[in-house]
Amino acid sequence: MSVAAFLLNKPSRAYQAGENTVGKEYDAWTEEGILEYYWGEHIHLGFYNKSDIQNIKNPIKSSAVFKETKYKFIDEMYKWSGAEAGGNKPLKVLDVGCGIGGTSRYLAKKLGGDTKVTGITLSPNQVQRATELAKEKGLDNVEFKVMDALKMEFPDNTFDLVWGCESGEHMPDKYKYVEEMTRVLKPGGTLVIATWCQRETPPEFTESEKDKLKFLYEEWAHPYFISIEEYERHCKKTGKLEAISGANWVKETIHAWRHSIWVGIWDPWIVIWKGFTSKVGPWIWWKVIREIVTLERMHRAFDSGLMTYGMIRAKKQQA
Repeated sequence: MSVAAFLLNKPSRAYQAGENTVGKEYDAWTEEGILEYYWGEHIHLGFYNKSDIQNIKNPIKSSAVFKETKYKFIDEMYKWSGAEAGGNKPLKVLDVGCGIGGTSRYLAKKLGGDTKVTGITLSPNQVQRATELAKEKGLDNVEFKVMDALKMEFPDNTFDLVWGCESGEHMPDKYKYVEEMTRVLKPGGTLVIATWCQRETPPEFTESEKDKLKFLYEEWAHPYFISIEEYERHCKKTGKLEAISGANWVKETIHAWRHSIWVGIWDPWIVIWKGFTSKVGPWIWWKVIREIVTLERMHRAFDSGLMTYGMIRAKKQQA
């Protein structure tokens, strides 16, 4: 095995308890700007239809379609959540693990000025960037805070809709994650989670599967994953949620992994430029190579069934 192959197989960003590993990684990604350049405002997977899939390798349409699928995902997740099933839109929304605030801003605009959206993240750089983008768009019904999702500072029963999109992956205590979101949710309110999951056991993971999961944990600061079924069990364990259901959206989202590689192939210039001008220089190039390898490994893990894309929804019981 070559040195390069050895290094690419060795995870480099393992989660470290008590060190805000996640916040620091997202601070770095936000400061670099590469992730925002390619992924736009929404650092989560997209929802793909047949036309989107056909345009993945189109050098003219690929980048725009990549970003459009993320807006589509938010619309589909909102619809699937059933947040307006009773005929009333949510007036107070919490976006847990908001990134640079793309979903928070989109929901703030979608739901209108009488709805207040709050986004929280561990990354001060993300809060700063999210706030800047909200001002640029003239949105005054959205705000962003640095806050730990496992120790939220909001009172009980605050929000009509609690939304967690691809934040559970980074939580070192998945039950506490669900419990805290349930605590701040109003009776009758909606909880909806989208998150990368690993398959249910049994059957137990093979040694090869364990090795693959270990890399996916430790390359992007994930403590561990759990199954969709385990999230449903966590929801039941709170004793405060009902109408709990889960779904696997792998088919709808899996194309995002390789699509993200293609948008970089069609437009590599920001990476090349950053490698020459950044204070860390060629390290940027090496980091991007690592990201490409991890994106492909993610695709293969989801394609093989080792990973699932978990959608979980529930309502908080009336007092």
